[in-house]
Amino acid sequence: MSGTSFGLEIDGSGHPTPSLVRTVEAACAEAERGGFLAVSVTAVPDGAPAHADVALVSKWERALRRLERLPATTVSVASGPVGGIALDALLATDYRIATPGTRLEVAPGGTPLWPGMALYRLVQQAGAAPVRRTILFGQPLTAATALALGLLDEITDDPLAALATAAASAADRSGRELAIRRRLMHDAATISFEEALGAHLAACDRTLRQNSSGAAR
Repeated sequence: MSGTSFGLEIDGSGHPTPSLVRTVEAACAEAERGGFLAVSVTAVPDGAPAHADVALVSKWERALRRLERLPATTVSVASGPVGGIALDALLATDYRIATPGTRLEVAPGGTPLWPGMALYRLVQQAGAAPVRRTILFGQPLTAATALALGLLDEITDDPLAALATAAASAADRSGRELAIRRRLMHDAATISFEEALGAHLAACDRTLRQNSSGAAR
């Protein structure tokens, strides 16, 4: 896949570094201006990070959280085995395209499982039971299985064409309203009805005000 089509490329054979954190932050800043970010993800690590520390891992997770909360549509294209930081980035995007040979791996080649936030996102997005064997025993998820679980949105032999289609359909769906809807969706899986109600009412009020303002013009 040509790198010119992507605003961010994540090579899962590596590990979090200060440079990578800055790269993700820069891509997020550009997406905030442009309203769209395409992310290429591929490869798996050959083991747990050897030289990182918890402070760096925390910075990496904060960068992913920014990616996950962007006021912009994010689309990832996955190919081949995807694990480590590549899996992290994939699970933080809105729409996920994959080639037929893609597989998601949390412990590639029998390596020790890295207890990062990818485990949290897998359970939050697919439920505990469907990914139990993946998390506990490192069983890879094929593209077809990941699609059935909702972890992928599309499998195609022409990912760049699918990316172009996704970019076109996202043209009118980015901005603050997208970020609000995404946050409400994520909150629904983790907080009570009573806690969520205030945020939903505030979002409804904002929408009603916008509709009223548009009708008055």
